[in-house]
Amino acid sequence: MTNAPIVTGPAQDALSALSSPPPAAAPLPRKLMAGLMHHLGAIYPDADAEALARRMAAAFWPDGQHPRTTARKLTAPMWGPRDAYVITYAGTIEDGTHRPLTLLHDFARTYLSGAFPGLHILPYFPFTSDDGFSVTDYETVDIRLGDWSDIERIAADFRLMSDLVLNHGSSQSKWFSEYLQGHPPYDRFYREADPDADLSAVVRPRAHPLLRAVETARGTRHLWCTFSHDQVDFDFSNPDVLETFIRILRAHVDHGVRTVRLDAVAFVWKQEGTPSIHLPQTHEIVRLMRLLCDYAAEPVILITETNVPNAENLSYFGNRNEAHVVYNFPAPPLILHALLFGTARYLKTWQMGMPPAQAGCTYLNFTASHDGIGLRPAEGLIPEEEIAEMIETVQGFGGLVSWRTMPDGSRKPYELNVTLFDALSGTRAGRDDLGIARFLCSQALVMALEGIPAFYIHALLATGNDYAGVEKLGYNRAINRARWNYDDLRKALADPKSRHTRIFNEIKRMMRLRARQPAFHPNATQFTLQLGDEIFGIWRQSSDRAQSIFALSNLTATAQSLPAMSLNLIEGSSWWDLLSGEDIAPMGEITLAPYQSRWITNRPRPARARRR
Repeated sequence: MTNAPIVTGPAQDALSALSSPPPAAAPLPRKLMAGLMHHLGAIYPDADAEALARRMAAAFWPDGQHPRTTARKLTAPMWGPRDAYVITYAGTIEDGTHRPLTLLHDFARTYLSGAFPGLHILPYFPFTSDDGFSVTDYETVDIRLGDWSDIERIAADFRLMSDLVLNHGSSQSKWFSEYLQGHPPYDRFYREADPDADLSAVVRPRAHPLLRAVETARGTRHLWCTFSHDQVDFDFSNPDVLETFIRILRAHVDHGVRTVRLDAVAFVWKQEGTPSIHLPQTHEIVRLMRLLCDYAAEPVILITETNVPNAENLSYFGNRNEAHVVYNFPAPPLILHALLFGTARYLKTWQMGMPPAQAGCTYLNFTASHDGIGLRPAEGLIPEEEIAEMIETVQGFGGLVSWRTMPDGSRKPYELNVTLFDALSGTRAGRDDLGIARFLCSQALVMALEGIPAFYIHALLATGNDYAGVEKLGYNRAINRARWNYDDLRKALADPKSRHTRIFNEIKRMMRLRARQPAFHPNATQFTLQLGDEIFGIWRQSSDRAQSIFALSNLTATAQSLPAMSLNLIEGSSWWDLLSGEDIAPMGEITLAPYQSRWITNRPRPARARRR
């Protein structure tokens, strides 16, 4: 997508209410008020916590809207085995005539309904860079994509996830123009820094200089730019900024969004002399937003996007009072490693150490995203020499590498930029003809894990590397952000011999099977099995203990077998493989073809399920 021009029409004016006190409102529930004051007191210890609490509540419940009288219970059903998301840009599908959001809605209704009830549309606002993550106007849908009515129609048919781009905004926005001119309240909206301050400890996801010098009506200022110099970081130490984003959060909900992804949330609070990531104030901001959502009439789910090592990522569950869902960022590099190296060693060790999500929380499991395959989450889980070999292998399949700057000035690999299909076109031994089987194994793995599965559209469609996009746009991430002409896509999905059709239809088939299994509930019990390094296996059990599923995947290019008794299949029960329809004898042998997955269950076989 080409860069958008500076917004010249009416831009968002959510801050207009900041200069005057909020209107009188009905008393807030006592526990809600106490919770708001607690979090705001921790974030802004020198401010009037009660006054701030009323402001934040008025921002989230404006115009006569009211909170629930009690918070939504942690045990309230927010998800089930049918839940899954497809992740896509609004402009991924185009035809040169219709609005992309209209085409996306048609594609979703035609091809995704019945298998994927959730749709995550990446930022669809006017922007200037980073494919939407440098927003110029948070209130308006990019006119090249559609408008709010398109978003609302999609939200009526699918559980819609949207991004709340919290950390930064475009340097070409109306807000930033007002900042440069010194106009309140925007003059205190962006995070300034002393260029002589010690910023050596700051954790960086990019390699460019952290600070950007700009000329303002108040003289030269140096601004914090975590991701790019076009993406200027907001200053959340100013409560006006937090209030504005609570208003934006409410606007998402009012337009039908029911899952909100807090983009780059780990970086929102900065403090010189610290790493400026995961600071206590950041967690308090997430807790504040969670509290508001728990009292919302609408069932809103918060998900944090924190592409960081595992323990840091898990911290965003808090004490069941932060994110409802966290991205399982270690899954993509670990699954990729397992299939390239033919071993479950590190995948198994990671899963053995993963805590079950507490009530009211779960994981979002995925194998690929619009950004690439992050390598930071693999730190401490995969030895560095094997990460280096994994990078070399993927580069051999046409993949690229993005880097980050370390505190000592050195560079370290940050992510692999490649489509998942091409990344799995072979192993460390080279390319082979098992790419489709290997790819489907990766998707079966992510479907079986505790949590909610998510599928990036270019993985779902088995899209190849987009080198033309990289050359045109000039950045590595474009390799996995191709655009499909809708007519070409429909033809590809109508061809039974195309890899796109074979992979797409098989994933849909597996998802329809998965949706009917209580043992695949996002919070169903999970245990990691010890079956050697060639086979990765987990045991899932439904909450009522009526159903068990033994999910097995052969990670190698050769057939594997194991005695069924190694799974402790209970005698007297009828065991069968959900994926193949085969009966499994409790005292027999289980064989798995190269990269085959089996979901072996004791649940009675439906009459229509055929044996293969």
